[in-house]
Amino acid sequence: MVEEMNSEMTIKAFNVGDTVTGKVTKVEDKQAFVDVGFKVDGIIPISELSSLHVEKVSDVLNVGDEVELKVSKVQDDELVLSKRAVQAEKAWTELQEKFVNQETIEAQVADVVKGGLVVDLGVRGFIPASLVERHFVEDFSDYKGRTLRLKVVEMEPENNKLILSQRAVLDEEVTNKKLSVLSSINEGDVVEGTVQRLTDFGAFVDLGGVDGLVHISQLAHHRVEKPSDVVKEGDQVKVKVLSVDAEKERVSLSLKDTLPGPWETVAGEIKTGDIVQGTVKRLVSFGAFVEVAPGVEGLVHISQIANRHIGTPQEVLTEGDKVEAKVLDINLGEKRISLSIRALQEEDTVEEVPEQYTKNEEEPSGFSLGDMIGDQLKKYKS
Repeated sequence: MVEEMNSEMTIKAFNVGDTVTGKVTKVEDKQAFVDVGFKVDGIIPISELSSLHVEKVSDVLNVGDEVELKVSKVQDDELVLSKRAVQAEKAWTELQEKFVNQETIEAQVADVVKGGLVVDLGVRGFIPASLVERHFVEDFSDYKGRTLRLKVVEMEPENNKLILSQRAVLDEEVTNKKLSVLSSINEGDVVEGTVQRLTDFGAFVDLGGVDGLVHISQLAHHRVEKPSDVVKEGDQVKVKVLSVDAEKERVSLSLKDTLPGPWETVAGEIKTGDIVQGTVKRLVSFGAFVEVAPGVEGLVHISQIANRHIGTPQEVLTEGDKVEAKVLDINLGEKRISLSIRALQEEDTVEEVPEQYTKNEEEPSGFSLGDMIGDQLKKYKS
């Protein structure tokens, strides 16, 4: 009689919501039995093992495992326990702290579902497809088993709702990288980058996390019709930093400032007396500007356009004309070249000599030019 009373005294009393610790005594496909000191072993239904779907109990528990559980139902000879409830309670507390501090969480993708990915963080976490990467992903089938870095973007413990984002982590890294790059470059620096994309108005160059713009006017020393005439996507280029606006994340760059100038290019190639070919670029009241090399223009003064008097350059020339001219003077320091079209015309003009003053060997005239000069001298002496 005393032994029976002592045995009854050792049996623990439980209430719904209590947290208990026990040892797994038996594992079946859909449930597990646990000794927690109750008069019968407690039961853990397969649905109470995890926040995610479990195929069979043995995937989660083995006989002899020590587990912490929460009482979900208690009757005289029945005790229903939940492993999932204990995990969820701890998880929500930790997740709330990480959400407030914007901490990064690592989790393995447990399943790929319609509209996104699922992870187990003690509670079921959902990553919408739009929040997985910074770029569009068409097929997520190979994401199962991957470990992702995540941030909590929305949580409602009362509704068992947890929304996570890997994109938030990636965006933060990109932002930090931009700030690092922006703080490390200064106006006047020459840096290397990769041409990322072309637009009608210029080229965007990746400087290692920040895209800077090379305006079309800064691509070359000569006039550029379209950026693709100078660079293409993927090109590695050296550019000069013209300005940095860290607040607006804007960087203005110049490619032409890192290239030899057109006047430096022609140095030693053009000199006084040379005959050059060029294109008439502009006509002004005092003459014509002729491009003799990309970005290099020389002036043909109105007095040097023709071997006759003209009132305006337009009487002889039209913009776009291809012409030849003689270099009268060149000053690289002042970036100035003086040209003459007239000089070539004058060189091509040969003064006609009267027939009687030329010697025709085939048809002798009977006297020479010396004879005529001699006769004239005799008359002068007399």
